[in-house]
Amino acid sequence: MNAPLVFVWDGEGMQPVASCRRAANERYVVGERYRMDVVEERSQRSHNHYFACLQEAWANLPDRLAGEFGSAEHLRKRALIETGHFDERRFAASDAMEARRLLAFLKPTDEFAVFAVAGNVVIERKAKSQSRKAMGGPTFQQSKDDVLAWCAALLDVAPAGLEQARAA
Repeated sequence: MNAPLVFVWDGEGMQPVASCRRAANERYVVGERYRMDVVEERSQRSHNHYFACLQEAWANLPDRLAGEFGSAEHLRKRALIETGHFDERRFAASDAMEARRLLAFLKPTDEFAVFAVAGNVVIERKAKSQSRKAMGGPTFQQSKDDVLAWCAALLDVAPAGLEQARAA
């Protein structure tokens, strides 16, 4: 897949910036129609900061929580789910016993998902993807803020101080 090109709206049409003109001429045909969508940018610096803070939080989990999160990735995905950044599926079974059997079948398919049983329904929650393609700048920033605040609360530190978190 080709990297996205940058265009500027001039009031009449979208014009490629100078550094993208050649690629635009190679990629697009005059007179053809193309669909476009806004891609919300997010900075690499913010992305790197987020993952460094998560690694620091995971490395400083209290002993009572260390076994609950096998890696910083486990911590991140649980934090996403706990802060509402998840996709949910529900599976209806014929009864509660069948729901428990279904849970036993589904659970090993995703080590990061959170499952629950409510009567005869199995509920599966999976963390939303934070890939650049799946999550633009503002959405990523909100999920980042939510996750880091949740992790800070877990460590009993102020969110702003998460980078300097030390084991309690």
